[in-house]
Amino acid sequence: MDTKFILKLMTDGNISIPSLLIENYHAIGLNEQECMLLIEIHSFIIRGDHFPTFDNLSNRMTLDETACADMLRSLVQHGFLSIVQKTDNDIYSESYSLQPLWEKLIRFAFRNETSAAQSETEDALYTLFENEFGRPLSPIECETLAMWTDEDHHSPSLVKAALREAVVSGKLNFRYIDRILFEWKKSGIKTLDQAKEHGDKIRHRQPSKRTARAGDSDQAPKKPSYDWLDQN
Repeated sequence: MDTKFILKLMTDGNISIPSLLIENYHAIGLNEQECMLLIEIHSFIIRGDHFPTFDNLSNRMTLDETACADMLRSLVQHGFLSIVQKTDNDIYSESYSLQPLWEKLIRFAFRNETSAAQSETEDALYTLFENEFGRPLSPIECETLAMWTDEDHHSPSLVKAALREAVVSGKLNFRYIDRILFEWKKSGIKTLDQAKEHGDKIRHRQPSKRTARAGDSDQAPKKPSYDWLDQN
């Protein structure tokens, strides 16, 4: 056995296939045959043949020419493959492009990463609420918390700020937090700085309920004097 010859056969002309494709082809809507056909096209393109014939492709697969043609047509229709037409020195030619496939994979990876980060943030938000309430949240409370971020589009940081406002006010309940977020949304508040500025303004407009007494500290009271549920 000529080991060197065999090794040369195994290593000569290797092509690089993104692991993102191998690991996620099914998740983006491809089956094994479709994925393999795209890999074969990729192999031809790497070697300089940008428009292999149905016969070229079927010779490498268990598909006949008609099946290859049908599958290629389907891949183009579903946005995994495109046919690029070009003219060079008055010579017209066509070539396959795998750019649609790579774009699908990139979008899939980005969505996964974004979803994972969002899920991690939401988990932290639930944990924070449960720690403040000192108990697991009820199903209705979980649904309300999800609604604040998913439907009302409040940022997690703004929801945390509303929770802190409720804690400091001594009114730790979802109705009070919901009212705070409602008022902030109505006022176009989207950042923590805007929320703080808004809170300072409305509290300054409220008459002080605290009567000065001899020996009182000049330190500001811990609880805000403004009641969000009394907002007109």
